[in-house]
Amino acid sequence: MAEQSPPYWVLISVLFSSQPLTPALAMTLHQAAYDLYRRGDSEQPVAGDLLTGRVRNLRKDVQMGTIVGPAFEAEIETERGSGTVRFLLTRQGLELMKDQPAEPLAPPRPRYLN
Repeated sequence: MAEQSPPYWVLISVLFSSQPLTPALAMTLHQAAYDLYRRGDSEQPVAGDLLTGRVRNLRKDVQMGTIVGPAFEAEIETERGSGTVRFLLTRQGLELMKDQPAEPLAPPRPRYLN
């Protein structure tokens, strides 16, 4: 049986959002933030079926109750308009992601022998 990815509510905790977040949008933001966190970069574009925008690594840890993790901010455009999302990656989610195999950044190009 193939392993499933952890549910988004374990991976990401939203501090503020001016747009309603669907599970697909939350997972898209999580993946972009996790890539930034893993590489140590400060900003990257994000795009999906229903959004475009940029995710920024705020380079600080924040705490909300008992949830602690690195903070991120996204400026996004969705079918409902533009918005801002401030969120953190949970420590539990980071640990779970560490155990998952890394996804390739781009699909391999076909090789032709002619």
